[in-house]
Amino acid sequence: MKKALIVIDLQNDYFADGKFPLWNTEDTLNNIEKAIERAINNSIPIILVQHISGSSSPFFNEGTEGVEIHPRILKAALNAKKVIKKTADSFYNTNLEEVLSELEIEELLVCGMMTQNCVVFTAISKSAEKYKVKIISDCCTTVSQPIHAIALSGVSTRIELTNYEQAL
Repeated sequence: MKKALIVIDLQNDYFADGKFPLWNTEDTLNNIEKAIERAINNSIPIILVQHISGSSSPFFNEGTEGVEIHPRILKAALNAKKVIKKTADSFYNTNLEEVLSELEIEELLVCGMMTQNCVVFTAISKSAEKYKVKIISDCCTTVSQPIHAIALSGVSTRIELTNYEQAL
């Protein structure tokens, strides 16, 4: 099966100096960098998903530093395809399906921020049903450890959970 690594919303606003810092961002960032390196070494395409909010949102506002993908992710994944989204589901009203089709992808390795929102909603999207989908749990984070654990537990009845070492 041809895999793709989908990295969702690794954006500056979720880090320490951002407008909505999350729990465990440094460990998550480190793990995603390792996952990207493994993907590159295994010729697995990487797709970076970036959320851009409307002007009424408190973060991810277009034209701000906070909306930008974290520079360490951009450096690690220089040749990654990029998809812009405006909702939690990375498929909804985006070109993600087109990108996956062009790459002939059959399996999605999903990771990013926030576990209970954009990661889960992308993994269980109606559009994702035709793929084998795995969430790389050690490459995800959210507002707190309990919310992260609850989200993964809840989705585990539908989606396989893995870690970056097993997935890549």
